[in-house]
Amino acid sequence: MALGHDDDFQGSFFSLEIDGVTLAYFTGCSGLSMEFEPITFKQGDGAMIVERKRPGRPKYGEVVMKRGLTKSKDLYDWFDEVVKAASATPYKTASIVIFGRDAKEVARFNLEQCWPSKLSVSDLSSGSDDVMIEELTMQHEFIDWK
Repeated sequence: MALGHDDDFQGSFFSLEIDGVTLAYFTGCSGLSMEFEPITFKQGDGAMIVERKRPGRPKYGEVVMKRGLTKSKDLYDWFDEVVKAASATPYKTASIVIFGRDAKEVARFNLEQCWPSKLSVSDLSSGSDDVMIEELTMQHEFIDWK
């Protein structure tokens, strides 16, 4: 059965939740990916040796989120929590929540064992009137698509 246009997800309306708390709506999200590192081995004997490939360990892309810089320090506070952690990284569950045309949730990507690896803001320039952009890079160990 062919899916209609209404079944497509719109990729322009999404938010970030950390442990179930919505931080903000973002203007950009990249790196939401997963892949297997292939394992290659040879099998057979004599002239009948065949190269085989099997899925190895899963690998998850680092997720980069972008939003306009505001007075909110929520991302900085999370980054600072990791900086000040004495013994163990304070992992959290980050969720990229996708909304449909009717503003209702249509998909959710839960990033398990997530932590911020980079936090930055756009360059400053006296000749610019651009909105400052805050960028968060997150590492994680698993993606659960709901």
